[in-house]
Amino acid sequence: MADLIRWDPFREMMRFREAMDRLFDNALASTTWEWRTPWLVEPALDVVETADDYVVKASIPGINPDDLEITFTERTLTIKGEVKEEEQREGVQYHLRERRYGSFSRSITLPTPVNADAIEAKYEAGVLTLRIPKTEEVKPKRIPIKVSEPKMIEGKAKEK
Repeated sequence: MADLIRWDPFREMMRFREAMDRLFDNALASTTWEWRTPWLVEPALDVVETADDYVVKASIPGINPDDLEITFTERTLTIKGEVKEEEQREGVQYHLRERRYGSFSRSITLPTPVNADAIEAKYEAGVLTLRIPKTEEVKPKRIPIKVSEPKMIEGKAKEK
């Protein structure tokens, strides 16, 4: 006859956790750094819309602005660049290597037409800021209301 073992939910959770750890360890051990690079290098973006323009901020620390390419086609803004890897020196043993490198590309589509000729780009302290003005047609316009004075109608009384 089989022995009865008291069920312990915490022991089951630990078994499940250990199985998941083994699964991820095996999966990541068989991959190459290049497979993970695009996910790590892709810049984080903030896109803000005002009445007059869009402001896009991209966090791209450690990149030379000359290695960036910014294009705008129709309503799609594309930021491409490359974070270059430092040369490995002989006789040096890395204990930890987490800095990112590689090529990246990030595209966003804007919901309204913009004035592509007036886009401004600025790079400061690792943050790329783009100001993208909207076209005049899509900017909200305030319509003035004309108020007319009420007119008095004067009448003549009939003579009898």
